[in-house]
Amino acid sequence: MPNSPGDKPRRITVQRKGPLLVEGPVEVELEDGSTVASDRFRVALCTCRRSRRYPWCDTSHRDRV
Repeated sequence: MPNSPGDKPRRITVQRKGPLLVEGPVEVELEDGSTVASDRFRVALCTCRRSRRYPWCDTSHRDRV
């Protein structure tokens, strides 16, 4: 996703003990260099790495709260 001067910045919402909420659409580059994309208006990115759908949050963090 190239950045141009007219692009608005993406808003990322940090939640304590929860996922990062990112205004979409987004493309995420994983550690192995592969990419996954979502065209949703907002996505939840897992920060605890417990999600079975990583990098997307599936609320697995709630089991440990």
